[in-house]
Amino acid sequence: MLQRLMNDHKHIAILLKLLKGKYLKLAEGEHVNFNLVRDVVEYMQGYAEHSHHPLEDIIYDYFLIKESRTEPTRRLEEEHQKLIEASSALMATLNLILNDVVVAKEKLVAELKGYVDLQEKHMLYEEREIFPLLAKSLKDEDWQKIQSMCELKLIEDPLFSSDDNQLFDELRSYIQTADR
Repeated sequence: MLQRLMNDHKHIAILLKLLKGKYLKLAEGEHVNFNLVRDVVEYMQGYAEHSHHPLEDIIYDYFLIKESRTEPTRRLEEEHQKLIEASSALMATLNLILNDVVVAKEKLVAELKGYVDLQEKHMLYEEREIFPLLAKSLKDEDWQKIQSMCELKLIEDPLFSSDDNQLFDELRSYIQTADR
């Protein structure tokens, strides 16, 4: 399960790099494919926010209970909520643009940059603080219990899996072409 989360992070990093390239181009006045940017945000909303982050929350809550720990803040959940809010605002702006509503370039650049920065800081926190803690503390039997607890939230990655899901075909093709 932890390996799945780490693989998700690798995939999310690819998409964040793509978004970073897009906001840098926008800042320079270059044209970008807004449908592609929307597809990335839609993927993040559909997969990261509805499967990946809930899995992390379930696993971390399990860890806190097992270790009889209390956390003074609920940083992980709070960051997940901030990411939901940031992606919703970004998606609203993208939908305006795609519906031919004039939006200041600076607004979109700032929202994209803010979203990417927030995601990168969040993943860094998890990879440096949370994941090592889980790896050290949870045993095989814990992971088996967690697996059953997570069944309802486990969905196949619609972009990076090997199934025939065509939902993100344009984005998948773009990523494959960009890697060459």
